[in-house]
Amino acid sequence: MKKTEVISPNSFNSENHWYPKVLNATIHPMVNFFLNLDKERIISRYCHLHPTVDREKLEEILSYQCKHFLWGGADLINATSEDGNKNMVIIENNSCPSGQKSMPLLDDNKEDGAYRLLIERTFKPMLQKAKSKVKNGVLAVFYDKNYMETSGYAAVIADVFKEEVFLVPYFSNEENNHVKIEDGIFYIHQNNEWLPVRGIFRYVTQKPWTRFPIGSKTKVLNPIITCLAGGRNKMVAAKAYDIYNAELAPHGMKINIPDTIWDVSKNEIPLWVQRLGGQAVIKIPYSNAGQGVFTIVNEKELEDFMNLEIEYERFIVQSLIGNYNWSSVSEKGKFYHVGTMPNQKGETFVADFRMMVSTTKDGIRPLCMYSRRALLPLTNDLESSKDSWAMLGTNLSIKLGENQWTSDTNRLMIMDRRDYNKLGLGIDDLIETFIQTVLSTIAIDKMCHNLMGSKNKFKKKLFTSLNNDSTLLNELF
Repeated sequence: MKKTEVISPNSFNSENHWYPKVLNATIHPMVNFFLNLDKERIISRYCHLHPTVDREKLEEILSYQCKHFLWGGADLINATSEDGNKNMVIIENNSCPSGQKSMPLLDDNKEDGAYRLLIERTFKPMLQKAKSKVKNGVLAVFYDKNYMETSGYAAVIADVFKEEVFLVPYFSNEENNHVKIEDGIFYIHQNNEWLPVRGIFRYVTQKPWTRFPIGSKTKVLNPIITCLAGGRNKMVAAKAYDIYNAELAPHGMKINIPDTIWDVSKNEIPLWVQRLGGQAVIKIPYSNAGQGVFTIVNEKELEDFMNLEIEYERFIVQSLIGNYNWSSVSEKGKFYHVGTMPNQKGETFVADFRMMVSTTKDGIRPLCMYSRRALLPLTNDLESSKDSWAMLGTNLSIKLGENQWTSDTNRLMIMDRRDYNKLGLGIDDLIETFIQTVLSTIAIDKMCHNLMGSKNKFKKKLFTSLNNDSTLLNELF
């Protein structure tokens, strides 16, 4: 296991914190233009194209200050109906997301890019607003994967705060005796002494609730309630989106999501797959990094899923967005992937789009973006491919073993002059993606409010009623 590292100021080195293909990439002019749009221009353009949208409500939304879910990254797909009705559809919104290592610089003279933006706009103000309950505490970055990015954040935090920062491995199912929590304060063991921690930048994503308490005196970005309320919990996220959509409906807006059935027991799954026309997506609600997602397009894939031994008891089932000839038939109609621009062989690939945002003094703002394509091209005929996941799955993370990961960067599509054109996205698509990301972020933050209450005490009974999965509850309590 990796040991805690001490990161000093002036140690940031670009080569260590970006993928090689990104280091010398030039950002696409349209992406650069979008990231420099101010809030008023975004609102004016969006309302011009969506005349039924309440402008005042949209201004309120883009000025929203998250209390809990300060930093998120939504995954979306570009989908269309048979009538040509295009939508950017939210697949999930992740607490403590990756993305920095895949984003070309906006300004070649600012070599720490959006790493610094997130720390200066969000992490530093969070610590300044909080009255520290930890005297003489240090700063730390806790991680369980993605060393390339987490070490970059540690180096930038050291530069911004002008002090040493501790880069702390904190893996699932390991002893972790270098960390302890006493009276709500995190301590890390270093040089034969226990150092109190006043602030943690968290990139702990694998069942993080097994290692972080719901409340602590040490300030954490993001606090663990964001994961339970939807940032790493697809079950509660689906309910958060549904609740917020009811609030948004009178104002002409909504979060675009696939048809979703939640609280499904394993035995019920074949019935719901049948209800969706034999094609569906089954998700273990608490997995991430591409794990625990199963695309079902035929009886064999359903049978293979049903034969798996899965520790959790409750699942969600969603309508599948595939090729027009084999997508789920949902209440909203049939949607299918727009996909990438055809290559020279005439092949179109499924691609998703990640947008990372954070709360700032001016509201929620975008930080960085990237895209990922599937391994195999979409086909009109399902019989020509035995593995639907190879055509529909886009996540780059590959799990090698317990706490061991690698990435398939051959399928990474970055926001440079070459890759971005292949996505076929215009400026209005980027604005729509941003709006959907903000709406889903606010929905989860509002769910955090509901679960924590005015006294900032976790409502265990409410959470249990929203997510009554005994395996998850045993991990929590």
